[in-house]
Amino acid sequence: MRIFIVGPMASGKSTIGKRLAQKLNLQFIDIDKEIEDRAGTDIPWIFEVEGEKGFRKREEKVLEESIKKSNVVISTGAGIVLSKSNRDLMIRSGKVIYLKASLEIQLKRTQNDRSRPLLMDGNKEEVLKKLKKEREPIYEEISDLKIHQENKKLKQVVEEISNKLNNE
Repeated sequence: MRIFIVGPMASGKSTIGKRLAQKLNLQFIDIDKEIEDRAGTDIPWIFEVEGEKGFRKREEKVLEESIKKSNVVISTGAGIVLSKSNRDLMIRSGKVIYLKASLEIQLKRTQNDRSRPLLMDGNKEEVLKKLKKEREPIYEEISDLKIHQENKKLKQVVEEISNKLNNE
């Protein structure tokens, strides 16, 4: 079993992915954390020095290595779906779960967050709207499961995913 968690920034991919992995007794890989560990620095620094293109290359490499493992939950970065090869790889290699998050949730969760390079400049709400318009159709297209998490507790979301996976 290989599960990919996709969705917009601040949708809870890392938190839910980790909990889901624990519940299903699977290994957990957070692609963004893996990139930071390998680079020895944080994502904003990578964006500043290498640009988004450099970051996306690192992201693709970590994804390619991650799919060599089985029995794993893989939390992805929000922009991983921009690459067709990444999308194809996830579709071929496992189940893709799309965590939906409203603009309000994203704004609340990123309010004081300084670790998201795409939100550093400009109006956060406008940037998030633009990203949603660009990426949401892609998340919808590649996902096997779509999870609406409005007004749900973390445990409920993990239970819902687990139940849906068991019923397939």
